[in-house]
Amino acid sequence: MLLHVNAAFVVLLAVLLGLAAAVVSFARLGPARRVLFAGARATVQLVAVSFLIGWVVRAVPLTLCFLLLMYAVAVRTAGRRVVPAPGRSWSWTALPIGAGVLPVVAALLLTGVLPPRGIALVPITGILIGGALTATVLAGRRALDELATRHGEVEAGLALGLTDRDARMEVARPAAADALVPGMDQTRTVGLVTLPGAFVGMLLGGASPWEAGAVQLFVLVALLLVQAAATAITLELVALGKLRRPGTPPAETEQPEDPEGPSARSGGAGTRE
Repeated sequence: MLLHVNAAFVVLLAVLLGLAAAVVSFARLGPARRVLFAGARATVQLVAVSFLIGWVVRAVPLTLCFLLLMYAVAVRTAGRRVVPAPGRSWSWTALPIGAGVLPVVAALLLTGVLPPRGIALVPITGILIGGALTATVLAGRRALDELATRHGEVEAGLALGLTDRDARMEVARPAAADALVPGMDQTRTVGLVTLPGAFVGMLLGGASPWEAGAVQLFVLVALLLVQAAATAITLELVALGKLRRPGTPPAETEQPEDPEGPSARSGGAGTRE
């Protein structure tokens, strides 16, 4: 067993969570209660999953229901991270997460690489959904923050004749690309800095180091594709104005023409003088 789960484990876990909240509060990084709530929520969810997972993976219908639940929670979480309440466009995050994960899982099943059994489907699909969730949140938040900060550059692009989508894209694309950095760094440093969960889990389950390494390599490469697709689709949704924060008007494809025209304005100014 990797860790001894006993009274000391519980005490140390509580101390670490309390210290995390204290650091957040001391450094004024946000409300400490968010850290405490995240830790408490993770505890409840993992306890529930620990009781249910053995039952869920025995039947394909139950496995599919569990995967749909994971997907729904990921969409809701990503949506509210990108579009805070009371914004209603958060549901668009279903598209980048689903479009990133579904083709990869389908290819794994159709080629026979991934057996259609719950014990294999749940962890692999969960890892991919988690990667798509992270990429969607990072790309969406960074892109929207950049558009808010550099709104003048968007207006300048519109003045030069760009469509609203293209003007937004020019500003948001470099920021959204930052969403790929965590996945790229994890892939570059695997085995040298970190030993990811899939690798360690397979070793603990009795697999050989070669088998564990092969599975982990496949997961990392699949994550690169999933996160790239999720980032690209999220960026497109932001550029089109589908993903937007409360109070932000929808994107327009064309700029309305001034009915008076520049000559009329200048003429009117001359008359007033």
